[in-house]
Amino acid sequence: MCIKEDGSLSVGTRVVGVSRAENMKWAVVICAMVALSECLVHVPLEKVKTAREVLEEQGLWEQFRLKFPYNPMAKFDHRFAVGDEPMTNDADLAYYGIISIGTPPQSFKVIFDTGSSNLWVPSIYCSSAACNNHDRFNPTRSSTYRQDGSSLSIQYGTGSMTGFLGYDTVTVGGLAVKNQIFGLSQSEAAFMQYMRADGILGLAYPRLSASGATPVFDNMMTEGLVNQDLFSVYLSSNSQQGSVVTFGGVDPNHYYGSITWIPLSNELYWQITVDSVTVNGQVVACDGGCQAIVDTGTSLIVGSQSDINNINARVGASSQNGDFVVNCNSINQMPDVTFHIHGQQFSLPASAYVRQSQYYGCRTGFSAGGDSLWILGDVFIRQYYSVFNRAQNMVGLAKAR
Repeated sequence: MCIKEDGSLSVGTRVVGVSRAENMKWAVVICAMVALSECLVHVPLEKVKTAREVLEEQGLWEQFRLKFPYNPMAKFDHRFAVGDEPMTNDADLAYYGIISIGTPPQSFKVIFDTGSSNLWVPSIYCSSAACNNHDRFNPTRSSTYRQDGSSLSIQYGTGSMTGFLGYDTVTVGGLAVKNQIFGLSQSEAAFMQYMRADGILGLAYPRLSASGATPVFDNMMTEGLVNQDLFSVYLSSNSQQGSVVTFGGVDPNHYYGSITWIPLSNELYWQITVDSVTVNGQVVACDGGCQAIVDTGTSLIVGSQSDINNINARVGASSQNGDFVVNCNSINQMPDVTFHIHGQQFSLPASAYVRQSQYYGCRTGFSAGGDSLWILGDVFIRQYYSVFNRAQNMVGLAKAR
């Protein structure tokens, strides 16, 4: 139960039309009874073994890596910005949340992806290997399903997802978004069978959406289901629990100090300007400034080949089989990598940017793949609580707890 900006009282997904004065009386009572955070809509994220970790355990990683090369910039290829939705095969994605679709609800594990705009899940009409080991939506079992019939195609770096669009009630964190358009897959890229998540829920701007499908968060805003037109993301570093997407506000329990608000440089993705990247006070990348996308759907930090080579060289990493490896015993002696954004410094210690594997040792989380465009993925977001503000078209960053 929350007081909305227009003074109305929101109870779950309904708005009760009582006077503003009466609402304020209720607000006093409510705030005396519950914490502020309970006026926010929290969707817990589970941190699980990544596809890479599972394949490493099975001794299949090298085979997979060669067959499905990682192309982190595929989803940001502007040739696909209208029509098709580009994605990529990120074997290091570790976080997913649970949503439901239909009446009665059918549950799905989805990646909450700020780098794309469509919602899609596997369907019973898909016979790909990737669908056979994931939950599949059955529209015949939902009394609220309505077919659209338009096709949907999502281009991956090494394959594609094809399907069609339909409408149904999509429930996210207890918020029921009625008549939400979403994709039902009929075929999926082979590498998807190794991912824990069933599908993807895109949280970027509607201009990016394939087939003109209205994104879930846009419908949340239109229907007045959120208290503020923003959402925030906290990714836990050390445990399987604690990670969360919060719709309608920010949760002060997940960050220290104040939030730095950064205006977007492009309202398509969550794109901002990075002034420079330094190591020990010396500029090693983004000299003169560069563009970066804050993306929960990419696991690493991605930049141009020369800049990433410079960073990895400065922290003592060497290239090996497509990764940049370091001595696991040297992590405590490795320098911070600092991103200078909007007049503030956002530093990453080695403990944040080095990934440890019992099979492949220690690797940095800096990956080459961009040109002038960077991706600030989960390696960055784990350190900085990230707020995605649609009302003011800004990204907010604060030190994560």
